[in-house]
Amino acid sequence: MAIKYVCGDFLEFQESLKKMREVDDKIIYALNTSIPTESFKGQVDAKGTCQGLFRQLQEAHNQRDQAIRNCIVVAADRVKVLREERDQNRDDIALDKSFKAEQRKLRLLQSELNVEDIVKDRTLKAFSERCRLFFKPPDSL
Repeated sequence: MAIKYVCGDFLEFQESLKKMREVDDKIIYALNTSIPTESFKGQVDAKGTCQGLFRQLQEAHNQRDQAIRNCIVVAADRVKVLREERDQNRDDIALDKSFKAEQRKLRLLQSELNVEDIVKDRTLKAFSERCRLFFKPPDSL
């Protein structure tokens, strides 16, 4: 599920993240519809289903983490460039405003890493509660 993300516009980037987080937002539904109840245990490959769902979650988490970190690098580079320009041209009010706006965007992007950790923890907790009897993910998480 490759979602295009744009680092220049933070609100657009947040919308992209929102779309990328759909798998996490729908984890309970996915678990309820794919993991069998006790009476249907023999009719569904719960281990395979859990493994597949785990791979899907892991891919989504990695993709979002990479997107956020990429945009942080882009914003940090832009802050550095704007700081140098601002230092050379102290009287340029528009340049100062651009610098401060880019700093704010960088802070917002960095806070998205915290949001991502919370989303990931919540999702993996739900996954573990339902799949722990069928599949144990590697400890490398």
